[in-house]
Amino acid sequence: MDIQHVMHTLGRQAREASRVLAAASTEAKNAALIATAEEIRRQRDTLITANAKDLALARQAGLESAMLDRLTLNEKGIEAMAAGLEQVASLPDPVGEITDVRRRPSGIQVGKMRVPLGVIGIIYESRPNVTADAAALCLKSGNAAILRGGSEAIESNRAIAACVQAGLAAAGLPTTSVQVVDTTDRAAVGALITMPEYVDVIVPRGGKGLIARISAEARVPVIKHLDGNCHVYIDDDADPVKIVPIVENAKTQRYGVCNTAETLLVSRKVAASALPEIAAALAAKGVEMRCCEASLTLLRQADIPGAKLITAREEDWSEEYLAPIIAVKLVAGLDEAICHINAWSSKHTEAIVTENYTHAMRFLREVDSSSVIINASTRFSDGFEYGLGAEIGISTDKIHARGPVGLEGLTSQKWIVFGNGEIRR
Repeated sequence: MDIQHVMHTLGRQAREASRVLAAASTEAKNAALIATAEEIRRQRDTLITANAKDLALARQAGLESAMLDRLTLNEKGIEAMAAGLEQVASLPDPVGEITDVRRRPSGIQVGKMRVPLGVIGIIYESRPNVTADAAALCLKSGNAAILRGGSEAIESNRAIAACVQAGLAAAGLPTTSVQVVDTTDRAAVGALITMPEYVDVIVPRGGKGLIARISAEARVPVIKHLDGNCHVYIDDDADPVKIVPIVENAKTQRYGVCNTAETLLVSRKVAASALPEIAAALAAKGVEMRCCEASLTLLRQADIPGAKLITAREEDWSEEYLAPIIAVKLVAGLDEAICHINAWSSKHTEAIVTENYTHAMRFLREVDSSSVIINASTRFSDGFEYGLGAEIGISTDKIHARGPVGLEGLTSQKWIVFGNGEIRR
């Protein structure tokens, strides 16, 4: 197979389709999304069979449990994919929105119009649901998409792509609007990220190695995040009733995802009462706690049944475990918590548990992450939970898009001018 030829063909087809999509009506785009959702439900058994093939090969290859969790596609996941497509269809279409129109002294009116980015290349690992999510968001925002999933999910991605193609055809839109790279050859990634004549932006979703490589080698702009070292801080004025449910959910609701809490910070003023209860709940779930010296001493004295207590190393403060492990540190208060987070966080998501309004507002303003949460689990940092329908990824960049990237993040704005015969003098 001539990978360069294959990828350039996909690129040309995507560019042509992007021009059609940019002019497509909201009704046509929504019809494609709804038809795709219906097809996904009809093909449920086919999707589960395809996913079973991927899972069998992944287990033979010795993939770790977090990767297998991301790869698994069950009936609940298939329904979530379909529902996500329908939710995106129900969202307002951002394309063509005109804002900030102002009349200038010259008589002209100047404003901005929201427009698609063009062609988006998305490179992702493990999660086959990304195929549907990415297709939905790119389509609704008027962008063509070239999707390159991981080799471990090739059968699942092919099956989902077939549903997307059927939905596009049913709505009369080019089936090349969403194309899945149908090869596991890694050279396809190298070609995709070096085609600026066809691709306008790359969105990588995967491990640090993948994203670091793409960031270093891409010749087109990249929307990225490297990892999710998320924190929960228990403040002096935390409500005792809220503490354990928030921490337990943030850490244990799902281990292998980027918005799971990896570090717990506890104010020394409440540590004696709060930390043993937290540790008991985490111990019951089999979570290992890598503790600073002070928290280790406190928890050993508490003698919690089943507690797995390890002395923390410096590298634990920056680690994304994606496993039943959490780093634990006692801090003097809000100032030290904010300093620790800004020093060690990956800029993804941080949460504070507090009833102190001043502390909460300071945490919102001073923590330098893409999502900052008061009195709720970090697991809410998600495009679906934020009302975006789905997300293309969670950006920890600061330019263009930050946090969960939905429809607006896949568009840009251009200046528009309304005149009535004015000339510049």
